[in-house]
Amino acid sequence: MTPHHPLTSEHIDIWLVFYQTITAPELQAALLELLNDAERQQQIRFYRPDDRLRYLATRALVRTTLSRYAPLAPADWTFIPNEYGRPAIGNAHVEARSLNFNVSHTRGLIALAVTRDRVLGVDVENLVTRQVSGDIAEHYFAPAEVAELATIPEARHQARFFEYWTFKEAYIKARGMGLSIPLDRFGFHFADERSVVLAVDAELGDDAARWRFWQFQPTPDHLLALCAERLDGAVPLVTVRSVMPTVSETPFAWTLLKRSP
Repeated sequence: MTPHHPLTSEHIDIWLVFYQTITAPELQAALLELLNDAERQQQIRFYRPDDRLRYLATRALVRTTLSRYAPLAPADWTFIPNEYGRPAIGNAHVEARSLNFNVSHTRGLIALAVTRDRVLGVDVENLVTRQVSGDIAEHYFAPAEVAELATIPEARHQARFFEYWTFKEAYIKARGMGLSIPLDRFGFHFADERSVVLAVDAELGDDAARWRFWQFQPTPDHLLALCAERLDGAVPLVTVRSVMPTVSETPFAWTLLKRSP
């Protein structure tokens, strides 16, 4: 299978699937053929139809998208989880092993970020279907984040919560350690409405300057954050596309909300 286009560490591609538009039974059946036996078994375990469709679209998106960057068929990709459960590519092909990817999904939207030789994490959240309470921030946010959130007018409180939350999720996903990283031991500061700065407690053994961040709103109902490792200091080019797996892709117009200095 010929790769769709080249990808280097200087580029990060984000692929978006509005999976609830995958309604044709024949397309769903075709996507199911791309999954391995374990994935098919997992898909049928979901009780809600929306969850089954979201899982199917997520696995198909990962497989078909990775095949754009390496000469492997979508069904041939293998994945090996690390000790925290994050999957890594298990294929030996050199063009496959240099790829890094991360996927996130929420009601109505799946996001997949892909690059080479650079660690990254992505998080997307639905701002409408998920309601939050102040207790979550008090238990899981850094003290400075909790204090800043308390100054936000009630009408903006939920939006600000998710600005923090998506950055925090993207960071721990980039680290590949999930919730083993205490969420209150690192935090984000918004000096203005366009910038974001990370601060990390020394006990976490990480350098905040190692990471870059971006945030944008794919739809009025969704917020996305991206975290990527800094390499030589150059800012990678982020490209966003909307895709229907195995069917079509289109450039996606997006407006940056926040980014690292």
